[in-house]
Amino acid sequence: MIKHFISLEWKAFFRSPSFKMNLFIKILLGFSALSMIVSFLSLGVGAFFAIKKVFNIDPVIFLNRYLIFYIIFDLVFRYFLQKMPIVNIRPLLYLPIKKGKVVHFALNKTVLSFFNIVHAFFFVPFSVVLIVQGYPFLNVLGWHLAIMALIYSNNFINVFVNSKDVVFYSVLGIIVVFGLLKYHQIFDLTAFTEPVFQAFYNQPYLALAPLLLLCGLYKMAYNYFKNNFYLDGGLAKKVEVVKSEDFAWLNRFGSISTFLKNDIKLLKRNKRSKTTILMSGLFLFYGLLFFTGSIEVYDGPFWRIFAGIFVSGGFLFSFGQFVPSWDSAYYPLMMSQNIRYKEYISSKWYLMVIATIVSTILSAFYLYFGWQAYVAVVVGAIYNIGVNSHMVLWGGAYIKTPIDLTSNKKAFGDKKSFNAKTLLLTIPKLVLPMIIYAIGHFTLGETFGFILVALFGVAGLLFKNKVFDIIEKVYKSEKYKTLSAYKQND
Repeated sequence: MIKHFISLEWKAFFRSPSFKMNLFIKILLGFSALSMIVSFLSLGVGAFFAIKKVFNIDPVIFLNRYLIFYIIFDLVFRYFLQKMPIVNIRPLLYLPIKKGKVVHFALNKTVLSFFNIVHAFFFVPFSVVLIVQGYPFLNVLGWHLAIMALIYSNNFINVFVNSKDVVFYSVLGIIVVFGLLKYHQIFDLTAFTEPVFQAFYNQPYLALAPLLLLCGLYKMAYNYFKNNFYLDGGLAKKVEVVKSEDFAWLNRFGSISTFLKNDIKLLKRNKRSKTTILMSGLFLFYGLLFFTGSIEVYDGPFWRIFAGIFVSGGFLFSFGQFVPSWDSAYYPLMMSQNIRYKEYISSKWYLMVIATIVSTILSAFYLYFGWQAYVAVVVGAIYNIGVNSHMVLWGGAYIKTPIDLTSNKKAFGDKKSFNAKTLLLTIPKLVLPMIIYAIGHFTLGETFGFILVALFGVAGLLFKNKVFDIIEKVYKSEKYKTLSAYKQND
């Protein structure tokens, strides 16, 4: 039966409509994975000696002190990026296959996930180095098994965390608070977690506890999926009673108000769109890497504009690049209606402009780091409104990625988002404003550099209608390719 499942997965990959793109992306991901593996191997071999030389402390004690943050970061990383490799079970429900076998196969696939295996390339060589350096074999083995069991536990915890966003964000908030308390030397969480990890080394038999935890989590995940293994249960869409909202204040925008209301409802009610809003909020603090002088590499004048673009345009980039994918669930229905593309595009543009203005106002705290910091944000906002808002809408026509609004998977992008046209459109988004600023900066000074970038933004606003006519033609030419892509469940 396992052989049969593997055969189905193999056929699904090769018979996929986007097979060539999948193959190309998997090759790129393979090289990236190889690079990460080499990095982890180097760290695993060299960490012991580096810690001893730099900190003059027992490497095991040093590592145990910060392992809690390592494990929490692993869970957060999985939450946003790891896709649960659950087989497509709808067709299997009609076949004489026991539910338990399908669920076991689906869960065992997660064991072979790169998110699990990559950690071994650090902890295995590190453990070998410990043994070679004279550390007791049983102590190292017990410690190693305990850590790997906790990492694999994250794999199954991720199953439950993904279904309960409140749990994830609550835990993440608590960890951030503890991290800040430690940074400011108010309260040190590691003082309580370090003895636990050290105990796995001092008393190797305690490694049984994480192993039992892992087995228990696997059993819980198995029962969770098995109990929801029904078309009218876990696979069916939830039907909830929702409150009707009018948003009458948007009527001032005329015919595009209908689209604006729909987008605001989408942002308020769906898991994926809420994550986008959260990411946009985090972008407000992106400038701290550039304006505080904490990173020497980012201390140059050009990086101010780069930071200003991202600080004011967090929502513009995270939301705008996936237009019209946000509406992929009902895009075919929309295209069957008497809808003008220009009105549809304009509604998205107004939403991004409003968000950019709000972000610019909220980022006023950058005045603390000097007038140049906040001027860079304001100028970046003008450029975003006048130029980048057009570019992301233009690029969205070539990104045919259906979005599952109920899931956070691929919240940071998708393989279909990368193609020659979208990559070319990133040049006027990020590189061009830096070049424009550089021209002004090296001729008449930084003030003139800011003015030049702002003028390009204003020019983009003046030619808005002309640009929208071009974008509308692109959307119309890509219409049927987009409809076809949204119908694929790949």
